[in-house]
Amino acid sequence: MINITLPDNSVRQFPEGATGIDIAKSISEGLARNVLAAMVNGEVWDATRPVPDNSKVKLLTWSDPEGKAAMWHSSAHLMAEAIEILYPGVKFGIGPDIENGFYYDIDFGSHSISSDDFQKIENKFMELAKSKQAFVRSEVSKADAIDYFTRKGDEYKIELLHDLPDGSITFYQSGGFTDLCRGPHIPDTGLIKAVKLLNIAGAYWRGDEKRKQLTRIYGITFTKSGELAEFMTFLEEAKKRDHRKLGKELELFAFSQKVGLGLPLWLPRGAALRERLEMFLKKVQKKAGYQQVICPHIGNVELYKTSGHYQKYGDSSFRPITTPVEGEEFFLKPMNCPHHCEIYKTKPRSYRDLPVRLAEFGTVYRYEQSGELHGLTRVRGFTQDDAHIFCTPEQVKDEFKGVMDIVMLIFKALEFKDFIVQISLRDPNNKEKYIGSDENWEKAERAILEVAQERGVTTVIEEGEAAFYGPKMDFMVKDAIGRKWQLGTIQVDYNLPERFELEYIGNDNQRHRPVMIHRAPFGSMERFVAVLLEHTGGNFPLWLTPDQAIILPISEKYQEYAKKVLNLLNNVEIRALVDDRNEKAGKKIRDAELMKVPFMLVVGEREEAEGTVSVRKHGQGDLGPQKIEDFIRFVQTEIKNELGDIN
Repeated sequence: MINITLPDNSVRQFPEGATGIDIAKSISEGLARNVLAAMVNGEVWDATRPVPDNSKVKLLTWSDPEGKAAMWHSSAHLMAEAIEILYPGVKFGIGPDIENGFYYDIDFGSHSISSDDFQKIENKFMELAKSKQAFVRSEVSKADAIDYFTRKGDEYKIELLHDLPDGSITFYQSGGFTDLCRGPHIPDTGLIKAVKLLNIAGAYWRGDEKRKQLTRIYGITFTKSGELAEFMTFLEEAKKRDHRKLGKELELFAFSQKVGLGLPLWLPRGAALRERLEMFLKKVQKKAGYQQVICPHIGNVELYKTSGHYQKYGDSSFRPITTPVEGEEFFLKPMNCPHHCEIYKTKPRSYRDLPVRLAEFGTVYRYEQSGELHGLTRVRGFTQDDAHIFCTPEQVKDEFKGVMDIVMLIFKALEFKDFIVQISLRDPNNKEKYIGSDENWEKAERAILEVAQERGVTTVIEEGEAAFYGPKMDFMVKDAIGRKWQLGTIQVDYNLPERFELEYIGNDNQRHRPVMIHRAPFGSMERFVAVLLEHTGGNFPLWLTPDQAIILPISEKYQEYAKKVLNLLNNVEIRALVDDRNEKAGKKIRDAELMKVPFMLVVGEREEAEGTVSVRKHGQGDLGPQKIEDFIRFVQTEIKNELGDIN
């Protein structure tokens, strides 16, 4: 008999060789039919693998992220089997689960493939799924694994095998398909009740543009057919909110091949929106004691060697720029932190000067492969709302509170209401991979945990996920249709102050190293605007939207009155414009609705005579006539409610 600790922390005995499925059956036969995998001592296992003695076991279902991951990883294998049957001789790269589904990179050879073939593949996929093929795990020697794929003629798997250490290799077989894989997998394919292939794209083998381009097919599966219908509805809504589509329609940003891939051009309305976001944060930061700095877009390579970014980002940075005479090498700036360290060093610092808070909207550059670029969420040049706080170890907790307060203000002003805080700590069993003393780590971790508790935020603790230089706090936000985004991060760093030999004189008159806190509430302006566009569907908060009101004269006769209204609004900093086109009022209203302008002010003979405007609200329709001063007060009250004391 073996002892197993169950999710309720009770310890029960099971026969040797008991699996996750056996444990589920002993609890509930109904539960057993829903188990996708098992968490054994913190590691995800196949639910059909024997569980070792004295293990702590959690049974994973569709409601667990790890359960979904096992399901989608298994689905990638099943899709590969279906494709191999339909297209003999294809070769396979990698096929992982991803946040929403899975993909497989495939070399189709002489076969042609397009999205028109998806239905055929889906039909074969479901035919195989209904046969309830088991996923069978086996271990083979590395030599035997290489021999298997050599005979099969799959050079991609052979290359992957050569990169693995010597020893046993894990294979998984389901039906007629065998794959090199670590697992875990679901018990059998019968648990898959619905499939949808979503997209087809090109992907260079191992992300190397010099290697062959494979075909990447994305898909998603579900344990209930009704979930697929819900997902398709979700996809339709997501398409409407696609920031690339909205950015074009609302005239916010554009891209040009002549300028370069991944380098956004901010159009006037987008630049105005971005500027308001910057001014909003600058106002908040000024109240919180930040000082604004500006750094160049390039830096000497030696700067990034000192910081470690050369080693970390060398491959993902643009090639160094070499001066023709002096022979100096410069990098397009991949990070702002080294520059801020040098600013800190410009004069001696005392403990009385700390904390020093340096903030910058600094543009940085990273080389992203063209196939990975995606609108504003993945670009080659982006601006971070970066700040670095240099403080004493005793000040870390209060500084974390201050940064969290800023993040909370941003979330309130931009209506992000559903979020959790992920706290990433070091692995207590593998301290060697981190730098800094145990004492400093314990102080920093305790400070983060205490601040999160005092703020009453929902937290998830992830051991082993800390940066090598210190623990961090990330804000994971759900948008209006339930997608998760990482917005805002705070990190503690004992590494850069050491590398740059940063110092302050303490109250003991001795030299000490400051602690460095990295923080970016927005993350990057580009990605943040993209997330905000998709969250709001382009219906920005009133304080932020590019145009708060548009004045619509019903004929040319009332354009002078429209301009008078415009001046009155502009005088109180309400952003407005006049649509003076020779078009009917109905068309002007429709166009304003498409541009998502919050208020439409229709003016004609009666409005001019009475000193009023006929107010229409975007998405709601006619609100009736209002005195201009009443409308101004209404808008000002709306903005005050959105911003609170920040405005």
